Amino acid sequence: MDYYAINSLRENHPGWALLRAQNAPLAVHFFMVAFTDPNRRNVGRQELIDALDDVLFGVRESYGEDLFPRGSGEYLDDWAAPERAWLRKYYVPGEDEPHYDLTPAAEDVVRWVERLKGREFVATQSRLTSIFAVLKTLVQQSEADPEVRLAELQRQRDQIDDEMQRIRDGKVKVMSGPEALDHFQQLTTLAKDLLADFREVEQNFRKLDRQVREQIATWDGSQGELLDSIFANQQDIGSSLQGRTFQGFWDYLMSPQLRRELDDLLRRATQIEALANLDNLHTITKLHQDWLPAVEQTQATVRQLSQQMRRLLDDKVFLENKRIMQLIRSIEASALGQRHQPPSNFVMDIESPSVEVSLPFERPLYEPGSRVMILDQVTESTDEDVDASALFNQFHVDRERLKGNIDSVLEGSDQATLAEITAAHPLTQGLAEIVAYYQLATESEWASVHPEATQQLTWQLADGSQRQATMEQIIFVRPA
Repeated sequence: MDYYAINSLRENHPGWALLRAQNAPLAVHFFMVAFTDPNRRNVGRQELIDALDDVLFGVRESYGEDLFPRGSGEYLDDWAAPERAWLRKYYVPGEDEPHYDLTPAAEDVVRWVERLKGREFVATQSRLTSIFAVLKTLVQQSEADPEVRLAELQRQRDQIDDEMQRIRDGKVKVMSGPEALDHFQQLTTLAKDLLADFREVEQNFRKLDRQVREQIATWDGSQGELLDSIFANQQDIGSSLQGRTFQGFWDYLMSPQLRRELDDLLRRATQIEALANLDNLHTITKLHQDWLPAVEQTQATVRQLSQQMRRLLDDKVFLENKRIMQLIRSIEASALGQRHQPPSNFVMDIESPSVEVSLPFERPLYEPGSRVMILDQVTESTDEDVDASALFNQFHVDRERLKGNIDSVLEGSDQATLAEITAAHPLTQGLAEIVAYYQLATESEWASVHPEATQQLTWQLADGSQRQATMEQIIFVRPA
């Protein structure tokens, strides 16, 4: 960056403006209390006013009543104004109270101020380990030569075998206290940085959508070209770097196996003796609980942007149809005005009416249809009774019972696959019951179908034989 770029940031960037503001200590302290320390987002106005009242009371009690004379609501409105852009003010669907969230620029300032106080313990070894791990993954997963990949896997296998042999011999190497503290500090720092990245990802999504809406408002071409451009931009939002990495993180976080592994690792990390005296040790057990609301809000923002785009298109279509109707009405009014006073000059030629003639020889000749020979057959009657029960042995799949099965399994876990549900509640109606489960998954917004993964479902027939079906993996999630 050169001098002009830095000077432009100093004049226009909201974060730099926050550092230069007269009430910057109050604003940064309040942002820490209300947003970054508790890892909160989407906070209502009244709750923020109460929190700011507490902060102002403590400051005024120490430094005098005249230090910050304005009310809490005025400070919130000032910080959320477009010329400040330290807080984002918006309305949640179904609520009249405005909500607030910290902008990425303000969060960057908060993180920078926190780093200014210095750290008693600086993590270096864990950072170097992370760099080596990321670098190895980058190089190894980008290698296209199978022989090189196999050689690397063999080397890793040899290292694992040597480590297993050392453990069998009683040579167990345990991480020391400073090393454990180093890695724990690196873990908490990465977790906070990840939560901070969600706000920036969400803001980038809104910027992409704002560009699309500006294009709709200033479009001069045809409707088809506009729709083509809109769909291309919508595809760009999902296929952009932000969209692809965010979707990859969401898929990784929603994997049942990875979530179970993450829960187990976090639980075992809290049992390390070297970390037992840390005050914030319990915070790592809620890492994924802090991530899920942030990710869900980002996805809700993407859905809301799509809905807004649809409304903009509907409004534009409505205005165009209204303009067309106005033109039609003006033409009709002009025609009525000319009804009794037709123009004397020449207007247009209209072809005279004519009769379409169909000559007889143009018609096709008659073609007789094919005859079907029916042979005389005699059906002998019999006195034996015919079993007609097969015509009446129909059954009904109770969808409410299947919903109850899903809810009973989700009471003990956040999500469950269809295989887990059928293991707890075995199939009694065979393939028809599987189809009903599939229909429930496609109709529910709390279920997802993953074609790339498969699952095996087994049920037993009345005669004791078993049947097995292989189908796409279906995951049901507990409703929020």
